[in-house]
Amino acid sequence: MEIPLSDLASHLDDALAAARAGEDVILTEGGLPVAKLGPVESASLLERLAEEGVIAVPASDRAVPRLPQAEAAKDALSSLLGRLRR
Repeated sequence: MEIPLSDLASHLDDALAAARAGEDVILTEGGLPVAKLGPVESASLLERLAEEGVIAVPASDRAVPRLPQAEAAKDALSSLLGRLRR
């Protein structure tokens, strides 16, 4: 979106709405760009990626599942250590 500086006062609400929506607003003087109004990147990278659906934030109440392979390895290691101690 481009707005001449001379029209900025009358279109300020539109310019701010566009910036809130993520659009860059180019301010011009005599047809030449002189300034840019745009959105502020205040969200952290992880928050932004979660909002965009790129990543999923894990539930805080979800327990880490136990894998059968890990349990078997733990049992095998315990058994080996027990035999070595004899």
